[in-house]
Parts: sequence; C-alpha cells; structure tokens
Amino acid sequence: MVRFTILASVLDRPFLVSAMINRRSFVATTALSYSAITGANERVRAGIIGAGGRGKLLTGEFKEIGVEMAAVCDVYEPNLSGGLKVASTGAKGYGDYKRLLEDKTLDVVVVATPDHWHAQMTIDSVSVGKDVYVEKPMAHTIEDGFRMIEATRRTKRVVQVGMQRRSFDMFQEGNRVLRESNIGDVRLVNAWWYNHQAGLRENKVEGKLDWNQWLGNAPKRELDAARFFNWYYYWDYSGGLMIGQAAHAVDAIQWFMDSKVPIAVTTSAGRANLQPAEVPETTCMCIEYPENYMAVFTVGYKAMRYAGLNDQLTQYHGSKARFDMGRESYALYLEDPKALEMKPSLEKKQPGAFNGAVRAHIRNFLECVKTRKDPNGPVELGQQTNITLCMAMESLKKQRRIRWNATAKKMEA
Repeated sequence: MVRFTILASVLDRPFLVSAMINRRSFVATTALSYSAITGANERVRAGIIGAGGRGKLLTGEFKEIGVEMAAVCDVYEPNLSGGLKVASTGAKGYGDYKRLLEDKTLDVVVVATPDHWHAQMTIDSVSVGKDVYVEKPMAHTIEDGFRMIEATRRTKRVVQVGMQRRSFDMFQEGNRVLRESNIGDVRLVNAWWYNHQAGLRENKVEGKLDWNQWLGNAPKRELDAARFFNWYYYWDYSGGLMIGQAAHAVDAIQWFMDSKVPIAVTTSAGRANLQPAEVPETTCMCIEYPENYMAVFTVGYKAMRYAGLNDQLTQYHGSKARFDMGRESYALYLEDPKALEMKPSLEKKQPGAFNGAVRAHIRNFLECVKTRKDPNGPVELGQQTNITLCMAMESLKKQRRIRWNATAKKMEA
C-alpha cells in the first residue's frame, strides 16, 4: 500500500488562483495516470495541509491522477472548509500539521506553504518517514536549505522540489536543442518576466485563524490581515515576485548552463508600487557564475498584460547563434550579420502546454516514491537555486553586491 500526504499553501499568490485545473483539458492531455506507475490495484491516500489557492490546485492535480485526498489541514477556517470541498469524500480536517503527520496511514507530504515554512515542514515530515513534494523556492534561508539536505539524505526519503520546468517536456526538449546546437560560447544570458498586477488583496479575516502557528519562526507581531493575505510581498515570509519568478527562470538557466552556485549576485529595484508591499514588483538581478558567464533576470509586474505564451523569455547569447526559451516555446537563431529581420532556423510554439508541467512533475515524484530514485528536482538542485535567490534578496536589502564564500558556505557583502 502506498499512501500520501500533501502540505500545500496556507494562502497562495492571488495571481495563481486563476491557474486552477481545467479538468476537461487534463483528461484530454494526461496519458500517464498514477495507476500506470503503481499498478491499478494499489490504494493511494493523500492529505493536504494548507488549502489556499495553490493548495486547492495541487489537491485537484493529485486527485485527477487518481490519488485519494483523505485529509485537509489549514490554520484558517475558511481555507479548511474550502479544502475539504475539493478533497475526496470523507476527508478528515486538521488545524495543526503536526497532528496530521501523526497519522501513520499518510506517508507523503507536499509542502506549498509560505516560503518561511518550507524547511521545517519538510524536515518534520522526512523525520517521521514521509516522502515530500515541496514547492519552490525550497527554503527562505541558505541555512535552512542545508538543513533540508541533511535531513533528506539522513532519512533516505524522496524529496521533490516544485521546479516543474525540469519535468516539462517542452523544457526538456529545449534543453536538448541547446546542447546539440553549435551556438558557440555563451557569456551572457538575458531573461525577463513581464506582466501587470493592479494591487494587493484587501481581504478581511473572516473566521478562526491560528495566527501564531502561521507566523512560525517569523518575527512575532500582532495579527495583520495585509500580511496574512499578501505574505508573498513581505521579507519575513518570502521575496516577492522577484523570488517567486526567479525560482522558475533562474533554476532553468542553471539547469541549461550546467551551473552550480554563483560567484556573486547584484540586485536593484524601483520602489514598491503595490502598497503596502515591502518587496518591489520591478527588479533586476545580475548573477555572476564561475562557468564564465553572466545572467540578467528582470521582473516587471507594472508592465502591460501578456498571454502566457509571451510573458517570459530567456535568451542564451552564443558566439555563433542565439537560443530563446519561452514558457511554451523555443527558437534557434543562427548568426547572420546581414539580416535585417532575423528568422529562426528552428522554432516550436505550443500555447497552453504549460498546463501539464505541474502534473508531469507530480508524476515524476510519484514514480520516484515507488523506485526510490532521485526525482527531477532533488534537494541539492533546489538548494543551488535557493542560494542564488537568497543572495539576490540580501543584495537588494543591503543595496550592494553579495559574494558567495564556497569554503564557509555563506554569503559575504
């Protein structure tokens, strides 16, 4: 018997709620069900802790694959009620994730809470023998990331970090094209993510909320509805759009370029225009890598709105060609100094394909739970990206270049 627990977002980002599952599309595009991995006669039980927007999405994804969503936990009563409606009939409700972890019939945990909770929930889960799917970014501090690696390897559990591009066939194909194409030396990678966000949520707390449990290891303060509903934009819990989107884009760059930890990171930003957010929505990070290239990643969420096909792009500037990787597209441009209008020698566009990235990553995780192999997003790779993101946050806070001391395994100004 294989059983699962899912810890998902206590409150997820408002702009992700619209990504809830299109079930008809799911059925049409999902060829590999969980039964094909484990065998149709095996019973799968799952729970979810944190039933915000991302939590509900993950509940639906796992449920569609064939997992029984048997438990729901949330510190906020309305979320708990909503999560139980999405979960399987008869699901149990919990207000404390540690009580859920005591249920020996639940063996896998998926953590998609606010970032500052990722590390401790993962460590607690593997310590009681459960495998974990933890949403990106893997942690909120570098030290917590190393603690997660130690706990994962000591307990011999399977931990998948939710960097779903690593399981997305479009990105896997793009990675092969880049490697097999002779684009020459790459010394510069440019990436950006543009869209528009009008403002933050102005919800009021309407129902029982265990505020102290939600704060966890974050600084203690009086209940603040703005922080609770918009945790993504406060330094105590996350790093804003800069970190949330870089967890995707920068991880993919490091994957495509076979990079590890950068030499240094410098981040700049405008003022925060989404009041009362602490983290600006318009930022630019410059990352220096020991592999002799630089990556520049810009986030602008006061730009105009774009379709998903066009809201992000990463360009690998080789000395002989340029390779472009979008959310749902890629293109190869060979050098032609005389061309006034460059045309790709190879191009692929697949609008809507990204909807399958999360479930592909989940299927990879479930397969590894069975085989005990490392998944596509193991903790070591999650930590490499986490270090880069933590350096970016530190650089913006201190307004200076932050270097990585590989010997001491820490940041230095």
